[in-house]
Amino acid sequence: MRANRKRIQEKLKSCSLRQLSVLASNLIRQVFAVQFRYTTVMRVMRIAFVVVMAVALCGPVSLGAFGDEGALNPAEPKGVTSDEIIRHFAAKEKEFKTALDQYGYRQTVKVQTVDGDTPDGEYQQVFDVSFDDQGKKVKNVVFAPQSTLQRIMMTEQDIDDIENRLPFVLTSDEIGEYSILYVGQQQEDDLHCYVFDIAPKKIEGKKRYFQGRIWVDDKDFQIVKTYGKSVPDITRKRGNENLFPKFTTYREQVVDGPYWFPVYTRADDTLHFSTGDVKIREIVKYTNYKKFGSNVKITYDGKDVEKGDQGKNAAPQQPQK
Repeated sequence: MRANRKRIQEKLKSCSLRQLSVLASNLIRQVFAVQFRYTTVMRVMRIAFVVVMAVALCGPVSLGAFGDEGALNPAEPKGVTSDEIIRHFAAKEKEFKTALDQYGYRQTVKVQTVDGDTPDGEYQQVFDVSFDDQGKKVKNVVFAPQSTLQRIMMTEQDIDDIENRLPFVLTSDEIGEYSILYVGQQQEDDLHCYVFDIAPKKIEGKKRYFQGRIWVDDKDFQIVKTYGKSVPDITRKRGNENLFPKFTTYREQVVDGPYWFPVYTRADDTLHFSTGDVKIREIVKYTNYKKFGSNVKITYDGKDVEKGDQGKNAAPQQPQK
């Protein structure tokens, strides 16, 4: 999200000298914090970077907000190594990504700015993802009222993140781009999960990445929940900042077949712009999954998955509301 500069300028004009002084002091502290971060973090080992970011993103206070979640057990997995788990779930995620490319669905998006507990601006969009006559995916917007957001603006990166980063998939093709750290095992509703913290090894060009924590089901070896944010935040000269909230995405087995599909994403975070904090609430729902005809073969555990094959009726996770 990008702060609304015109509104900020009007707000600054109405500030008293004392208020401007406080704002200037805050800006100076943030500048020194940024300088310190970039001159020290680059010197630490890659795995330490993952640990630090995991604590920042997934500390005890944040994780305590999740429902029906057991205590994190740091014990090593039995009968399998963490590296074997990573290779296993990355291969399953690649299979899932191939399957997902054969499904249309509806995505419902709501983004709010909040003053206290009261929304003071809102962006909404509902769109269907389907296929054209050539089998290519197309996006059809079915509901898009005028945005009432005033303190922030939705950016191209925000829209791209909503469509591609929130329903995060980590396949064997992308796994080399990330540092992955096993942190333990945890119960998520009726699922026993392996838990990993991940962060990009490096940021290349304008490419965007996911950074945070993933939960992998120990039976299907698929990601069933993610918590983190899209990176990097974008800061440029003249106060042009584009910051992104932390979010949680849940998956469920909602269609025929063995895969766990994204169904619900929620963000409830405060973005720390240099001009002031803005509290954000964001909800994204994924519904009406429908498989379209295709010549692409979908496999699971090396076997073809035929249309109509029934997956396990695992108890779905209950998203935070």
